[in-house]
Amino acid sequence: MTPKTIGRPTLILVHESEAACRRRLAAAGFVEPCISEITSYLAQSTDMEPEFGMLERACAERGVAFRPIALDDAPASFQDCDPATTLVWTLTDGIAYFRGGAAPALARLYGLPTIGADDSVSALCQDKFRAGSVMRALGLPAPAAGLARGGEWIVPPPASASGYFVKPNRLGAKIGIWEDSRCASPAGALELSRRIHAHYRDDAIVQPYVDGRNVRASFLSVEPRAGMERLGICFVDSGSDFQTMADSMALYGETGTRAREEGSRSEPRLHAVCGVQPRADRAIRDIAARLIGGLGLADVFSMDLRVEADDIVHLIEFEVCPGLPCFDFRAYCLENWGLELAEAMAATAANRLIRDPSLSAGEAHRSMP
Repeated sequence: MTPKTIGRPTLILVHESEAACRRRLAAAGFVEPCISEITSYLAQSTDMEPEFGMLERACAERGVAFRPIALDDAPASFQDCDPATTLVWTLTDGIAYFRGGAAPALARLYGLPTIGADDSVSALCQDKFRAGSVMRALGLPAPAAGLARGGEWIVPPPASASGYFVKPNRLGAKIGIWEDSRCASPAGALELSRRIHAHYRDDAIVQPYVDGRNVRASFLSVEPRAGMERLGICFVDSGSDFQTMADSMALYGETGTRAREEGSRSEPRLHAVCGVQPRADRAIRDIAARLIGGLGLADVFSMDLRVEADDIVHLIEFEVCPGLPCFDFRAYCLENWGLELAEAMAATAANRLIRDPSLSAGEAHRSMP
């Protein structure tokens, strides 16, 4: 066995590429355009790769080595790492179409400390129906939901005078797929579930439609003991009620890169919630703190919410591997930490590996209040 790499503190960034996922989907019998739609959820890997050089330099300035590792190479790479000087950061997640959720579990297998919540939470947040059930059990304002599989109810949804919102249960963390993802009746929801099953071979989560504006809450604990004062909470105004698959593909990954080069890319506008609805801002910070205490969210995460005009807050989803190179997370790093993305990531790693010896790297994910 190769001797373990001992010595210089090292940040390992594990990522699954769109190309690798595309090959696996094709081998499994998926066809276009579904392959491109599904793999677009790995856009953070595509968008991050050109910045590996910047991240390496930012880490080096702080005394940390940087190693980006493709997910398939992680098992062989991990067995050579020293837990005392290594920190693993998982860039891409997934338990169904994608496999990034295996990275935190592999790190635990080899005794390597990680940035972020533990592997059980990484798996939970990828199943919207189960995650919603747990959030409601914790008393959080997550909409009740039904679950359908190819036109058949597994769990019927609650009655809803406002209609329903229907989306794949395990495909990424979008707030919608098609323009007609909102429907009026359970029968319409079942029809959408048939389309979802035909396109993506997935169950459909069916939630009562909730009114309000879309909100993204982002968090990165650059300093290990950072609290909810560092949570960034913004309205995300795109000009539409919810984001569709087409909207997402126009912003990120290979399609987003082409749109940017052609000058056709238009990013949603971000507005701080605290300046408009301070009560809702405080409620969202309380929700995040309860997710930390109840589920063990740590270090880096995001939440998608809907906020009504009277400050009623609905927690739609949470993510433990948010899209770091996305426009909203970059804006968060600048606004809340005064750092570009690469600098914020490097500082986060250095603060755990070097600056705060009172926190062993293995305990860093449990350091938040």
